[in-house]
Order: sequence, then structure tokens, then C-alpha cells
Amino acid sequence: MPLIEEQLPSFALTALSPLDGRYATQTEALRPIMSEFGLIKYRVLVEIEWLKALAANREFHYLKAFDPSILLKLDNLYQKFTPEDAESIKVIEKNTNHDVKAVEYFLKQKFSAEETLKDSTSFIHFSCTSEDINNLAYSMMLRDARDQVIEPVLTRILALLGQKADELADQPLLSKTHGQNATPTTMGKEFANFHIRLKTQLNSLLSVKLLGKINGAVGSYNAHVVACPDVNWPDLAKKFVEGLSLDFNSHTTQIEPHDCISEYCDSLARINTILIDFSRDVWSYVSSGYFSQQRIEGEVGSSTMPHKINPIDFENAEGNLGVSSALLRHFSQKLPNSRLQRDLTDSTVLRSVGSAVGYSLLASISLTKGLKKLRVNAATMNADLDESWEVLTEPVQTMMRCYGIEDSYEQLKEIARGRPIDKDTLHAFITTLTIPEKAKDVLRSLTPSNYIGLASKLARER
Repeated sequence: MPLIEEQLPSFALTALSPLDGRYATQTEALRPIMSEFGLIKYRVLVEIEWLKALAANREFHYLKAFDPSILLKLDNLYQKFTPEDAESIKVIEKNTNHDVKAVEYFLKQKFSAEETLKDSTSFIHFSCTSEDINNLAYSMMLRDARDQVIEPVLTRILALLGQKADELADQPLLSKTHGQNATPTTMGKEFANFHIRLKTQLNSLLSVKLLGKINGAVGSYNAHVVACPDVNWPDLAKKFVEGLSLDFNSHTTQIEPHDCISEYCDSLARINTILIDFSRDVWSYVSSGYFSQQRIEGEVGSSTMPHKINPIDFENAEGNLGVSSALLRHFSQKLPNSRLQRDLTDSTVLRSVGSAVGYSLLASISLTKGLKKLRVNAATMNADLDESWEVLTEPVQTMMRCYGIEDSYEQLKEIARGRPIDKDTLHAFITTLTIPEKAKDVLRSLTPSNYIGLASKLARER
């Protein structure tokens, strides 16, 4: 028997996606932009702005220019667009079975009820295919989600990474390559590495130009030219698209080919990959005791082990970044492909773009929270270094090379590979070397904690 037979009301606990259920408060900033309400509002905006562009073009002799009072009424249709308006459009869509046509009919109803707009009703959606509206709506949606939501949260992560890089620039850290003890660095330098990577890819994401087109059923202005051959339609289309703060794509089929969305998705996926890498590294540092986490009153780490404070923020981030990237990579590969002049597969796929961005946002919020809770355990890092004198075999064999000792690597390999080595053992070996005493003094002055090269300097140079 099913657990629940009756139809459940729609609210957070019955949401299919955790973005609108469990994590609804974390993703609320995206909701006005990337929800279906947001998409419908952007469609209304495009329809209204296209009508205004037609009326403002003197070669388009069918429409008179709108006076300021009418322009204000038109602008209010999208500036004051409400969830109730969106619901009205969804009701119309039940009959049309076509989402963009429902927007057109909604606007026609609004115009018919307003004396000063009645004469303009037939010019709503003039010479447009649905994709003229949709491609512009999605490009604005992705732009605004990036600029208004994603960039600010990633910028906060950058600031926290930079802060940690400065605070821990001089804190020596035993490196691990292949999981084995390796040449020391500083914890600040490791944070600086991620700061540079994230900053580079964020700049790449921000540089993606989102394109738009408004050129008719197959991209050739066919109906436009028949209706009004006097208008320079490509020029009007270019000005219109750029007026929406998008870049103009002059050559398309029925759809804008989505190459720019593919680039956007690839860029955001690269950011996700960097943040996954970072999350795993910090998780390892917490596991090694190099970081502890701030105790939050009332929180429980384990249902049976009272002592635990788990690195759940970094684990949640890693998981949600993976979900985001899986979607983004599918979008990147699928969206630029459309059969002949168009098929409908892009339409249904694009409806999930908000989920991909939402999971990335959710992960970034988790990372921000986790970074703020980290507390450095310098004593633990220093203790591990003090027990790892084998890492100094690298500078010893390098100095030996400087003085022509050809089997330097092999000599150090013999005493250190797979064997414990301490300060006394290493210094005894240094004493036997046929190199200048000054060079021996340099080697004897080294410790695992001070053998950090330029790490401190590099940590501060970002």
C-alpha cells in the first residue's frame, strides 16, 4: 500500500526538488529570477519592449510613437508584474498548451481593457516566433542570476580565501603529494592557490557575452519584410537586443544556437570543479586536525557520538557542486545541437537551468558558512612537521648536486626511502659530505618548519 494516498498540498515538505524544499531559504535570491515566475516576467518584458521598439521606429508606419503616459503604463506591465499575473497566464496556457502564446493573450487582455492601448493590441508579438521571446528571456535570466546572485556569493568566498591566505601566510604546513609527506609549504599559500584559481574563473564567467536574436521563424526576417519592407530589420533587431544589455547574434535559425549558454555553463562548471577541489582539501585538513570547527550551541554532529563536529558544510558543498556540474555539462553539450532549423529538445532542457545555478549557489553558501567556522590548529601542524625530517632530503641532495656529487639523489634515497629519519641522522649525514662548511651550515640550519621557500611571499601576492 502507498504510504500516502491523498494528494498533498504544495509546500516545502512536498517539493520534489530540495532547492524549493529543504534549502528554500538558501536559494530564495534566485527565485524571482530563475523560477517559472521569473521566466514569464522576462517574457512579458521582451514583448513590451519589442512593441515599444516598433512604435519608436519611424519607418514602421503602422504604429504611432507612444506618449510618456502610455509608455509608463507599458512599463508597469512588467515592472509591477505579480505572481497573480503569472497565475493568470498559466490559466490561459491550459487552453493554448503554449506558454509564450499565453503571454501574448494575457497582454492582449490587458490592452483590450485599457482605452489608450486598444489600438496597439495586434502588434503584440509582431512577426515573432516564440524563440524570439524565449532566447532573450533566458539570456537576461542567466545574466541577472550571474551578476546579482552568483557573483556576490563567489566574491564573498574570494574575500574569505584571501583573508585566510594572509592570516596563514607564515604558518608552515607539511605537504602531501600522493598522500605521502612532501616538501613543506604554508597553509596561507594553499589558500592563495585557490584564491587565484577562483578569481581567474570568476572573471571568465563574468566575461561570457550572453547573446540574443529577434529575427523570426527561421532567422531571416521573412514576415517582417513582407509586412514593412521600409524598415531596416537587422538594424532594428540589433539595437533592440543591445538595448536589453545583451549582445546581438545576427545569424541564427529559429533558435539562437545557445553557444553562449554553453560557454556560460562550462565556465560555471569549472568554478564548481575548483570549489570541489577546495572542499576536499579542507575536509582533509580538518580530518588531520589542522583545522577545528567552531562549536555551534545546540548543533549535533552525530546521533550517537556526542563529541563530533563534522565538516558537513564542505561535504554538502562538494555534493551539491557535483549535482550542479552534472546538469551544466549536459546543458553545455546538448543545447548547441538542434535538428535543422530547430527542434524542441532545448526548450524542455532549459527549464532546468535554474536548478543547475541553484545547486551551485547552495554549495557556495555552504562553503561560506564552513570557511567562517574554521579555527587553525597551529600546534598540530607544527608537531607533524617536527616528526618529518625526511622532507629535508630534498634540499640536501640539491645542495650536493651544486658541488658536483653525481649520486646525491641515490645516497639520500638509500638512507631515507621507506625508513624513519630524524634530525640527528640527517645532520650526521651532512657532516660526512665533501662540500664547503658554509654549505653544511646552511643545510644544518634547515628544519621542516622553515623549509618553505617563497610560500609566505606567494601567499600574499595575489
